[in-house]
Amino acid sequence: MTVLNEGRHPGEFLMSEANRQRSRENITIVSGSGIIAPGTVLGRFTSGANAGKYGPAPAAAADPDVGNQTAVAVALYGCDATSGDQKIAAVARDAEVNGKTLTYASSVNDDAKKAAKIAQLAAVGIIVR
Repeated sequence: MTVLNEGRHPGEFLMSEANRQRSRENITIVSGSGIIAPGTVLGRFTSGANAGKYGPAPAAAADPDVGNQTAVAVALYGCDATSGDQKIAAVARDAEVNGKTLTYASSVNDDAKKAAKIAQLAAVGIIVR
């Protein structure tokens, strides 16, 4: 018998959001980020060549000056940004999300690091339940 594993669905993590799409932003996932699943916790690059683009928020950035280590959004849709920038929608404010369905960067691999990302999301109005 063949076993099928179903992946995450767009918006599956979303419990509530502000009226009229106010919680959402159109963003660009930076090339080299790989496969982004719906519900991936994202950081925004604040300086350098990728300033303004997003990628999975690591526990600590290789270069802290680029800013992507701070979680500021959650990917609403998935994409493949392995070899090129990809545009997707993300939840960026005023929302409640299901913490059991979030996906983190591979370096966010313990409860303390996840708690730090949850606190960072709370600072921008995304509450993890």
